[in-house]
Amino acid sequence: MIRELSNPSVCMRDPQKVQEILESMVKAGSNTVQVISDFDMTLTRFAYNGKRCPTCHNILDNSDLISSECKEKLKELLNTYYPIEIDSSRSIEEKLPLMVEWWTKAHELLVQQEIRKDLLAGVVRTSDAMLREGYEVFFNRLRDHSIPLLIFSAGIGDILEEVIRQAEVFHSNVKVFSNYMDFDESGVLKAFKGELIHIYNKREGALLNTGHFQELRTRPNVLLLGDSLGDLTMADGVQDMENILKIGFLNDKVEERKPSYLDSYDIVLVKDETLEVPNAVLRYLTENK
Repeated sequence: MIRELSNPSVCMRDPQKVQEILESMVKAGSNTVQVISDFDMTLTRFAYNGKRCPTCHNILDNSDLISSECKEKLKELLNTYYPIEIDSSRSIEEKLPLMVEWWTKAHELLVQQEIRKDLLAGVVRTSDAMLREGYEVFFNRLRDHSIPLLIFSAGIGDILEEVIRQAEVFHSNVKVFSNYMDFDESGVLKAFKGELIHIYNKREGALLNTGHFQELRTRPNVLLLGDSLGDLTMADGVQDMENILKIGFLNDKVEERKPSYLDSYDIVLVKDETLEVPNAVLRYLTENK
């Protein structure tokens, strides 16, 4: 039905179910669709030419705005907590307090660096961050069909927005829920705003923003994009959901994590650095009726 679903990177436990969801969504019409997506390693590349691409946090961590001593400490945190984040033998309940611990410590270290707001754009411009191949088609099709794109990210909202702004795809239908920096009147970072959003509490982030979901009540069909099992709860704030099609990017530790991804996502994309499949799905949803 969608040619790209036979790509070698595509794995599906139940192709029939995928077909049924798509047919039901097409029938309802693209004006009932919303897209909910993670950002780092979902809309952005995991790697390019064999080299890892930076996340929003990495963009800052690798920059000149951070002292070498702080970089060391951030690296220690990554080496301690990232293996826990992707450990499929641990439950989410077990990981939760540890993720809060990681993010809180990282944010405290960044605040100590007295980062200046006016330097962020330059840091993003010189970084190796890249949106996935086909991103223009993705963002522009959503804009052209007035389909809302809600991005839930455990990263840094200010950096994330700058990445999509510099790629010239920060359209008016895009809404970002993330960790935003709080600057003092002279433009220096003094804290992070509001509730902490980390990889396993995006559901809380979603529910905190129920006001936004209220506006989307007429869009009960969801296309969800993520790269971790924590991303699966991002659509929990959606009321009266009719259909959800979950597309998961499996970037790392493939053999170890594939069974749990196939159990959780309808479509799993293995080491696929493009948005070819999401674009094909959106094309199908917007061009058929």
